[in-house]
Amino acid sequence: MLAIVTLALAAAAVAASPDLSPDQQRRVADGEVVVLDVLPPGASASAGGGTAVGRVRAAPERVWPVLVDYRGHPRYYPRVVSAELVEADAYHALVRYEVGVGPFSFGFHMMKYPDPARRRIDWHLDTGHANNFFRENTGYWQVDPAAGGSRVTYAIAVRTILPGFVTFGAERRSLVDTIERLRKLVEE
Repeated sequence: MLAIVTLALAAAAVAASPDLSPDQQRRVADGEVVVLDVLPPGASASAGGGTAVGRVRAAPERVWPVLVDYRGHPRYYPRVVSAELVEADAYHALVRYEVGVGPFSFGFHMMKYPDPARRRIDWHLDTGHANNFFRENTGYWQVDPAAGGSRVTYAIAVRTILPGFVTFGAERRSLVDTIERLRKLVEE
């Protein structure tokens, strides 16, 4: 029994939102989106991305339904032009996304694993489907209660078919853009 409790606590610690320094906590409380050089669990060393943390002036109960409304993702994910829920049950959702990059569009499939009790969604590319733009796309959302609303953590690790120098920094910019767009959506 002790071993089970220890394993459960260890898993929760690994999955927790990142700790922030006092300065970073102040910046988040002031409304800034703080970006950390931390890739989500399971990411490859060659992936671009990071982890962003921001405050949203809405309760977790308001934020969570927006995150699991997969068809609504184009409302706040930059470049996502459509999202189709292919299949879903209580433990996973398969979502087909279409992203627009300049005059081109690309489709890919993501396996999402929502955990409503922890208000966390983990995801990765579904290798059983064509993913003609991404070589890697993993990440998570975490929603935690915070003073005046919620603390949202959004982490991504991405590799595309394009050379790294072409997309360098785009993932990090999208972290901030995504949280700011989510914030605007849930605070309206």
